[in-house]
Amino acid sequence: MKNVLVIGGAGYVGTELCNNLNSKGFKVLCLDTFWFGNYLNKGIKIVRTDIRKINNNLFKNIDVVINLAYLSNDPLCEINARDTWEIGPLAVYQILESCLKNNVKKFIFASSGSVYGVKKEKKVTEDLSLDPISDYNKSKMICEKIIQSYENKIKTVILRPGTVCGFSKRLRLDTVLNLFCYQAFYKNKISILGGNQIRPLVNLKDMVRAFEYFVVNNFTGYYNVGFENLSVKKIAKMIQQRIPCKIEIKKSNDPRSYLMNSEKLLKTDFKYLFNAEDAVIELAKNFKNKFKPSNRNWNLVWLLQKKLIKKI
Repeated sequence: MKNVLVIGGAGYVGTELCNNLNSKGFKVLCLDTFWFGNYLNKGIKIVRTDIRKINNNLFKNIDVVINLAYLSNDPLCEINARDTWEIGPLAVYQILESCLKNNVKKFIFASSGSVYGVKKEKKVTEDLSLDPISDYNKSKMICEKIIQSYENKIKTVILRPGTVCGFSKRLRLDTVLNLFCYQAFYKNKISILGGNQIRPLVNLKDMVRAFEYFVVNNFTGYYNVGFENLSVKKIAKMIQQRIPCKIEIKKSNDPRSYLMNSEKLLKTDFKYLFNAEDAVIELAKNFKNKFKPSNRNWNLVWLLQKKLIKKI
């Protein structure tokens, strides 16, 4: 049995990851602020604290550390640059030092496919340069540089996810596919800004499987995790086929358009099992059942409402 510490384990991805690892027999410790609630299995131990206040003793007897904690998108990072860099690069450095002091075997970090910036190449592989265009992905890039400086001291894995989609017990409705599904179901209309921008999608279930894959296997290094490069307009039309609605297209000044190639990961024998359409089906099913949306499902809205983040 592996002892796994998941930092940021009560978030959108973290909740499903912790619950999955727990169900597979791993001993899971989740460290989080729990700003968005607690949807974890009862068998998971929790530590309610800020990533910037981690006690070094928490790393004792831990085999693998997975760091998911971050201000989760561009708008959040633009509101508070200080928190962005403290929760990102500074915290990553402190965590790695604690890992070394406690003989942790492996450190896995959730970076972002957006660190590549806007690329002209059709195959955006791990060999291309990093050209981030916002504080969010600039800080992610610096986190990666810090982690790479520890490669000879601890096994490290950097995963660069595309846009994660699908249902979680701690659901986010501020990512493109999830937001469009919400608009289609509850508003009967999807509003698109632009439409030609590309988003590399990864189903949440496969994202969870990827983290587990690197927990149990000896691979190290950095890997893209995104399997479908779809335009925003195509995502909306795919949803429209499953959830009847209108599509409204407006002009946009947003230049962000990301492609991703994940052949490096697939060559390790990892296989993705779920796609974007599966995420739409699962979201629609949960919308029809007991799920009730609230401000808690939009990170920026919730954090500002609860005054958990300040504009500076």
